[in-house]
Amino acid sequence: MDGDKRLKKDATMKRRSLLKGSLILSSGVLSHKLFAQSKISPNRVIGSPALDQAYGQISDTSLFRTLVPGDQFNARSVSPLSQLMGAITPSGLHFERHHAGVPQIEPSGHKLLVQGKKGLAKIFTMQEIKRYPQRTIPAFIECSGNSSDIWKDEPQLQTVDMLHGMTSQSFWTGVPLSYFLEAIKAPKEGAWIIAEGNDAASLARSIPIEKCWADGLLAYGQNGEPIRAEQGYPLRLLLPGWEGNCQVKWLSRLELSDKPAYSYQETAKYSDLYKDGKARLFTFAMDVKSVITYPSGNMRVSDKGFHEIRGIAWSGRGTIESVEVSTDSGRSWVKATLEQPVLPHSHTRFFFPWFWNGKETTIISRATDSSGERQVSRSELINSRGNKAYYHCNCTQAWKIKTSGEVENTYV
Repeated sequence: MDGDKRLKKDATMKRRSLLKGSLILSSGVLSHKLFAQSKISPNRVIGSPALDQAYGQISDTSLFRTLVPGDQFNARSVSPLSQLMGAITPSGLHFERHHAGVPQIEPSGHKLLVQGKKGLAKIFTMQEIKRYPQRTIPAFIECSGNSSDIWKDEPQLQTVDMLHGMTSQSFWTGVPLSYFLEAIKAPKEGAWIIAEGNDAASLARSIPIEKCWADGLLAYGQNGEPIRAEQGYPLRLLLPGWEGNCQVKWLSRLELSDKPAYSYQETAKYSDLYKDGKARLFTFAMDVKSVITYPSGNMRVSDKGFHEIRGIAWSGRGTIESVEVSTDSGRSWVKATLEQPVLPHSHTRFFFPWFWNGKETTIISRATDSSGERQVSRSELINSRGNKAYYHCNCTQAWKIKTSGEVENTYV
């Protein structure tokens, strides 16, 4: 009997223990449910009421493009390279360049005229264009006038944004141009496509047919949304790796031709003078280039010790193979780390660990691409092309670090 009593007592105690545990568990579940329903966390600061915003707002208002002083219609703005992260430029921070203001075009009424030979012509609406197979590719766009202040005799005391900020990168969505070349029975080589925009400047550029077949894109999307008005909405031409002026915005006409148009934008402008006075025409591809974004002009290195030198490299002729960094005014060079993936015609981030001893020095980067081309110094570029040029300046950028930590543009 004593054994039976002990068994009954143990069973009773176990039931009470389980009941107590279940009550604790139920209480915890109930508490969790109440917390979930209230959406208010204890010991936390209650946030501001949610706003009914149809489009998400930027969190850091210090991020903005800088408008370069000049004619408001023939204008440009630069991307904040010094503050950006990763390889992709937010659509609203992509640099802009236009020659007669930004037209406001209603996409439902926009048409693309594609003209071949012997009277062959077809007109496409935006709705028809979007029915073709869609592609999305990463690619930088750089104005060929980017970095042009480096041609000046004396270094300009400017930021990396003002000196080099007319390059940006996006994911571009659209239709391969090849579909429309097929529609007009265009040849594979030995011809040109004249591309014209629907802006007041009627900007027109001549594009070799080989590039059009290779990777030309009729783009209507940028970073997952329709391209911005200042980037050519509703349709622009994308030619990966080539100068920005060729990539005609507000695209309205494509014409097959046996020869280039020699338009104003490819003769009087966007051509390069050599030191002998002759002009270099049709310099389409953007050369290999890199620039250190931190530390850079008008910044201040806060203290001696470890700093990570950061920057971007790109090339219109292929992929970036390597970036070297010098922290002693170009006397010695060490390879930097490239952020993966390294893609063709794309910005590539690079990083380099640096211990600053507090003494004055100059830091420089130079890039090499898959074509074997290596970025040259400013003196090498001047010796090769003279100082009458303006476009396609791809020489190295040097930043002087003073003992105070202040950073400024310099020539070496």
